[in-house]
Amino acid sequence: MAEQLITPELIKQLEGHMAGLNRGISLVLKRGEHPKRQELVDFLKAISETSSLLSFYETDSDALRSPISFFLEAEGKDTGVVFSGIPSGHEFTSLILAILQVGGGDLKLDQTTTESITKISDEMKFEIFVSLDCHNCPDVVQSLNKLSLLNPNISTEMIDGGLFQDLVKERDVQGVPVVFLNGELFSSGRVNMAKILSSLAPFSEPLSKNESSLQVQDIAVVGGGPAGISASIYAARKGFDVVMIAEELGGQVAETVGIENLISVKYTTGKNLTVALREHLNDYKVTTKENRTVEKIESGKINEIHLSNGEVIKARSVIVATGAKWRELGVPGEKENKGSGVAYCPHCDGPFYKDKKVVVVGGGNSGIEAAIDLSKIAKEVKVLEFLKDLKADQLLVERAQSAENIQIVTNVATDRIESIESKDGKVSAIVYKNRETGEETAHKTDGIFIQIGLEPNSAFLGDEISRNKHGEIIVDANCKTSKPSIFACGDVTTVTYKQIIVAMGQGATAALSASEHLMMIQDAVEIEQVAV
Repeated sequence: MAEQLITPELIKQLEGHMAGLNRGISLVLKRGEHPKRQELVDFLKAISETSSLLSFYETDSDALRSPISFFLEAEGKDTGVVFSGIPSGHEFTSLILAILQVGGGDLKLDQTTTESITKISDEMKFEIFVSLDCHNCPDVVQSLNKLSLLNPNISTEMIDGGLFQDLVKERDVQGVPVVFLNGELFSSGRVNMAKILSSLAPFSEPLSKNESSLQVQDIAVVGGGPAGISASIYAARKGFDVVMIAEELGGQVAETVGIENLISVKYTTGKNLTVALREHLNDYKVTTKENRTVEKIESGKINEIHLSNGEVIKARSVIVATGAKWRELGVPGEKENKGSGVAYCPHCDGPFYKDKKVVVVGGGNSGIEAAIDLSKIAKEVKVLEFLKDLKADQLLVERAQSAENIQIVTNVATDRIESIESKDGKVSAIVYKNRETGEETAHKTDGIFIQIGLEPNSAFLGDEISRNKHGEIIVDANCKTSKPSIFACGDVTTVTYKQIIVAMGQGATAALSASEHLMMIQDAVEIEQVAV
């Protein structure tokens, strides 16, 4: 089985990667009996043989959960990084990265972020429930592993939910990734380093205000998705001092599995596109501040961007490119059942509904794509669409209609999400109404995937710049907002079509408009000086 998990070609690749290790690392597995243990033993031994600095041994330590739990040890010292299960699939990268980082590899965190982590004094034990098919889970595992490697007070454990069903039932886990901190629910769904650090801020010493040593920038770009990176590159090409502030590079795109409509690129994934965007950005002189959350922007002759860690970034011009997040239905039962039958990521949580009945709310591209993907896992998929006609591309509609286990119902409004009253607190049905007749239907289901579009990430702006009733920043054709020195682009704006290629174009437009604004200011200053 190990030979299937780790091929000779992969061994060669690992040997190349492990050549960079600079200290001894052990993979330490708990002794005992388990049906999957021999498979894990073979798996770990194969990895340990890729470098003379890697070794494998077994222990009776009670600190490990089960005979399929192991930890990483560096020169005889426990690193706090634990894996319960066989970290293959998407989690294979999490294991290899952890080994490389323990061995001296770059954690890719700036000094401010590192200091925030090392200042946490409380004992913290994180447990991350994952599915090996979940493409969002590794991001959470890898972020939390970095905390363990930087702070001896923190430990992290990846738990393969498929191999720990009793624990999954005990914790009532219905979707992944789910994180528990010291036994209590910490987060549900994908969270990035910025959100993690924001949640842990009460346990760390805050930075003093204005601690940032960065000089006043010409252009500050807030957001690291396609729009923000495009804006940063275009601004840097004009020769301006540029800083980009982002929770994470890639933004919403990082969560996208397949991309087939980026012109000149027949097919790519969100993760691959994110890597390409980062590589392109690195070719330019842009100061990048990742893992940061913006609390507010104060406009003026010099704009001030206040970050959650206490930093204040000053810039003559600002481009807001903060994108959007999944929109919620806002019906009774939705929030109460998040993670207990209500989900937003079919790729993450779909495996939990094998041979079960599910509902997809939303008939746009995301909804129909979700239905198609879920039809390969679930017994039955029902799509509920508010409008009379589906909004998805015809090609996707035809694929969905050809699937035998997909049923599409249009012109209906979801009213509420019900739960089992007698036990478990899990979703049992969704109630919807025919918009013409008013007829109400309570459809029994095991899970509900909400795919009704995106909500702009603009709440931090308050009344600083004008937004519409949906929270979108109002912009003109040149990405100008209600404030002369603030521009906006991408999914956070009123732009009609929320597409990657549109966001990139808007990013370029915003940067060019900001550049023009700065040059006009400079011209005005020079004219004033001549007049004097």
